[in-house]
Amino acid sequence: MPKILAILFDLDGTLIDSEEHILTSYRYATKKVLGYSPPNEVMRDLIGIPLIEQMRIISSEHADELFRVYREYNQLSYSELIKPFPGTTDTLNELKEAGYRIGVVTSKMCSSALRDLALFDLIDTFELIQGSDKTELHKPHPEPLLFAAETLGLAPEQCAYVGDSPYDMQAARAANMLAIAASWGMFARERLLEAGAQLEARSITELPALFS
Repeated sequence: MPKILAILFDLDGTLIDSEEHILTSYRYATKKVLGYSPPNEVMRDLIGIPLIEQMRIISSEHADELFRVYREYNQLSYSELIKPFPGTTDTLNELKEAGYRIGVVTSKMCSSALRDLALFDLIDTFELIQGSDKTELHKPHPEPLLFAAETLGLAPEQCAYVGDSPYDMQAARAANMLAIAASWGMFARERLLEAGAQLEARSITELPALFS
């Protein structure tokens, strides 16, 4: 296996505990636009792909309106309902001190990712912050991860990707990156392993030990 030089991270459910914020925004938007809200497990299962694609799955006819209402509510309420996972800042600094280049590759738009990271003074921690508006295709397609590796000037095999959704694991394997399951996130570890996770951490604080 080539030496890992960069560790790339998903955002929601991996660096930031935003599940309740996402589900609350979902419930608000679907109730307002459709008159009902799907069960939490239906909405949770879509997390990890771009928001507009999630809305097309929920209702192709009302996708644009769902997207708009969700975003409006989400942007007003985010500071109250999201927080970093315990140990995130210290772990990221430890990885950087060990010589790893670190970045974020998320299905959120760049503006939303920067907003969330700024709330916890994490922007300057990362060499790369890449949102869904940087590529035409999105996870589980490997293009976002391949574009990130190219931006860093690295081969995909020199990168690891840490994420909490099956889409993350599928994208990492398709990109030929080391796929690491963030089993502290929103999805059950069994689903991440089934999706191709090669390594697993039950807490973000366990990550440095995987590379020692």
